[in-house]
Amino acid sequence: MISFEKALEIVTGSAGLIEREDIPLIESTGRVLAEDIYSDIDMPPFDKSAMDGFACRREDIDSGRLKIIETVPAGKIPKKTVGKGECSRIMTGGVVPQGADNVVMVENTEEDDGFVTVTSITSERNVCHKGEDLKAGDPVMRRGTVIGSSKIALLASVGIDPVPVFRRPVLGIVATGSELVEPHEKPEGAMIRNSNGYQLCSQAAAAGFDPRYLGIAGDTPDAVGRIIDERAEGIDIFIFSGGVSMGEYDFVPGVLKEKGFDLFFEKVAVKPGKPMVFGKKGNCWVFGLPGNPVSTFILFELFVKPFCFRMMETDYIHREAVATVSKKISRKKTGRRSHLPVRYSGPGEVSMVEYHGSAHIGAIAEADGFIAIPESVSGFEAGDRVKVILFS
Repeated sequence: MISFEKALEIVTGSAGLIEREDIPLIESTGRVLAEDIYSDIDMPPFDKSAMDGFACRREDIDSGRLKIIETVPAGKIPKKTVGKGECSRIMTGGVVPQGADNVVMVENTEEDDGFVTVTSITSERNVCHKGEDLKAGDPVMRRGTVIGSSKIALLASVGIDPVPVFRRPVLGIVATGSELVEPHEKPEGAMIRNSNGYQLCSQAAAAGFDPRYLGIAGDTPDAVGRIIDERAEGIDIFIFSGGVSMGEYDFVPGVLKEKGFDLFFEKVAVKPGKPMVFGKKGNCWVFGLPGNPVSTFILFELFVKPFCFRMMETDYIHREAVATVSKKISRKKTGRRSHLPVRYSGPGEVSMVEYHGSAHIGAIAEADGFIAIPESVSGFEAGDRVKVILFS
C-alpha cells in the first residue's frame, strides 16, 4: 500500500501526450490548447474611441464652441483631419481621426447648428491607443491552456480559427459485477442497478473527455478478459469499477496482468478507496476503481482527472474553497487519508452530510464537495478552517 501523494505522483508522472487536432473555434470551449498562440495584429489595431462623443484636440475643450466637421461611424476611416476649434462626431469603436487626441462623451456636450459646446470637462481622454492591449507577435495563450468561455473572444480577436487542441482522451468505462443490471431494468432478488458506469461517464463528459460506456462485465475472468480483447480499439484508458479488491470474485488485477498490463500499484492509503489499480500496456492505460460508488466518484476526481489532463500537457486544478467547519468532524482510525462528503450549511460554513460509508450513493448527491483529513489526524473541531474540493 502506497501513500496518496506517491500514488498521485506515479499517475501524473506516467501520462504520455495525446495527439493534437484542429477544431472550429465555436466548438473549442473546454478543450486544451496544443500550441502557443501569438497575436497576428496590434490590439486595438488603431486608436479607437471608447465612447460615443466628439473627437477633438484636448487643448481646445475649454475654448468655446467646436465645429463638427465629420461623422465617424465604427468601421469607417475618417476622411478629415481635426484642426484647431474643430471636432468629429464619433461612435464607440470608431477610428480617432488625425489631429484629435481626446473624445468628449456625448453626455458632456450640447449641440447646436453644427457646433458643440463642452459642458463638463473630465480627466478621461476616452481613447484606446493602438497596441495598448497587445502588439503583433505578443504571446496570447500558452500550450496546455484550458479554453474557457472567457478566452474565446481573445482567440477570435487574433484570428485563431480553427483552434489547435489536444484530442480528447477516450475512456472505456466498464462496470464489473454479476449482480448488476442496467438502470432501465428492475432488479430482482440479490441484483442491484448499475450506477457506477453512468456516474463515471457523466464525470468524464463533464471534464471534457470522451467516455465510451462498454457495459457490464460479470464476475468471471473470461468476462473481464473479453472486454479487454474485444473493446480495446480506440480506447486510451480503461476504467473498471469493482472487482479490484481481495475477494474471491475480484478478478480484474489478475486478468490485467494476464493480458500484459504492467500494474504500478494495487493499493493506496486512502479512505474510501484503498483497493485501486493503475497500470499500462503499450499506449493503453487502465484504472481499476473500487465498486462502492463514493469510492469510485472520489478516486475519479483525485486520480483519473489529473491523469487525463496531464495527457494534454496541463495540470488539473480542482475548484476549491476555504470554509469553516460548523460541527466537529472526527474519526477513530487515522492510518489513511480520508475524504468525506460535505455540504454548505450556511455562508462560508460546511458540515458533514449524512454518510453511511462508501456504498452510500445518496451522500454524493447531497454533497457540495469533499474534504480531506490527512493521515494521523483525527478530525476537525467546530470553527476550524478547511479546504473543500468542490464538485464540478
